[in-house]
Amino acid sequence: MVVKRAKTSRRAGSAAPKAPKTRRAPRKAAAKAAPPPANVRRIRPLVQVVEGALDEMKAANVRVLDVHKLTDIADTMIIASGNSDRHVRSIADRIIEHAKKGGFRPMGVEGERDGEWVLVDLQDVIVHIMLPRVREFYRLESLWDVSAARREAAERTA
Repeated sequence: MVVKRAKTSRRAGSAAPKAPKTRRAPRKAAAKAAPPPANVRRIRPLVQVVEGALDEMKAANVRVLDVHKLTDIADTMIIASGNSDRHVRSIADRIIEHAKKGGFRPMGVEGERDGEWVLVDLQDVIVHIMLPRVREFYRLESLWDVSAARREAAERTA
């Protein structure tokens, strides 16, 4: 009895037939970072608009604080100083103007009448514009910036 083998085509140089392809889990790329969350993509342009308005109006001592882990009321807090009450009001007006041009609607503005401390609520970004003496008295940076609070505590104990 003669057993016939089925003809298989082998390419020259290949030692064995190829194994069937199996599905592998996708590799995690170390260099490729995950895209930022939606709220960060939404906030970044607003922060740039506010920083542009602050720079245009020559606001002093501008600090941008990421507070999304500390509170639910906002993701970013921006604190800046003006030279006089008129300057503080002008800075706030320019921020509102630039925000509206950029398509961001301010939720509210507080303190414009007195001009010592004006708060502009832009939903996820809250902007505080203050006179230097008011800013020094309330020290919002130490309240919201955890690293600054730790430095101050270390200075007090040393």
